[in-house]
Amino acid sequence: MTTICLIPGDGVGHEVIPAAAEVLKTLRPDFEYRHADAGFECFERIGTPLPEDTLECIAQSDATLFGATSTPSTKVEGYRSTVQQLRKRFDLYANLRPTQSLPGTFSRQDVNLLIVRENTEDLYSGRERREDNGDTAISERVITRKASERIFRVAFEQARLRQQQRHLPGRVTIVHKANILKETDGLFREIGLAIAAQFPDIACSELLVDAMAMRLVKDPESFDVIVTTNLFGDILSDEAAGLVGGLGVAPSGNIGAETAIFEPVHGSAPDIAGKGVANPMGAILSAAMMLDYLRLNGDAHRVRNAVYSAIRRGVRTRDIGGRANTQEVTNTIMGEL
Repeated sequence: MTTICLIPGDGVGHEVIPAAAEVLKTLRPDFEYRHADAGFECFERIGTPLPEDTLECIAQSDATLFGATSTPSTKVEGYRSTVQQLRKRFDLYANLRPTQSLPGTFSRQDVNLLIVRENTEDLYSGRERREDNGDTAISERVITRKASERIFRVAFEQARLRQQQRHLPGRVTIVHKANILKETDGLFREIGLAIAAQFPDIACSELLVDAMAMRLVKDPESFDVIVTTNLFGDILSDEAAGLVGGLGVAPSGNIGAETAIFEPVHGSAPDIAGKGVANPMGAILSAAMMLDYLRLNGDAHRVRNAVYSAIRRGVRTRDIGGRANTQEVTNTIMGEL
């Protein structure tokens, strides 16, 4: 039996994960659904953001659907980002963030790209310190050959898969800042070009990250797979989400060798938490990505089509120009299934 771990996390996660679970249960009542706790709210209650039974639930499940997490901008003793800890603990080295046009005037059309983000190192490695009596803060940027090689392989394999699915030439764009960061991004670029040579059927080009940021605004339609480092990928993927409606409709997957955790890109949104107006589409589309991961591609296709049909019918939350609440959107999508 396929087992899914459901973790709402913080804030609106308590609304969008139950919505995605309703959709999944409509389609796959044969799955076993397990519930677990994690996040800053969990930390405040019991002193840890990741209880051992949650880690066990993830490890014993076929995949996990995670809602949202709150991470304070100031240092909280004993707390570190829940998502970062999960990525490290389960070596979820590839972050896949697709951006695809949605059928509405809120979305730019003809966009269909995938950002492949290295997920375990770079400036998110946690190597920070204060010097000079606290007047100087230093963060170490870590780029390794191992992590770079495996993220580039994921990117080129994804491009090949998309080429087969879309019957279009596969293209990978390597994004870096090697003209300034000559050692760290220099290594990343060097490895990327070496891996590209092993995929002669996939076209490869490179762009500096600042030029990439501009091109995403100017001509996102010209990109297929974009591969980059952790911080650059974090920023560029949020920019890309803005092209098609914002973070409320953006899905993502954290993929490792042994398991995977899928989550909407948005945060815990404390300003609207508990009001029942959060957009569940990002979580539901993340569930579709999870179904693809489980090799249930037909089910994943049905979920995406149900979301698109709901949008065409005008059922939208406020962030994409509508008035529907979370449950109304969810019920419409389940009805489309």
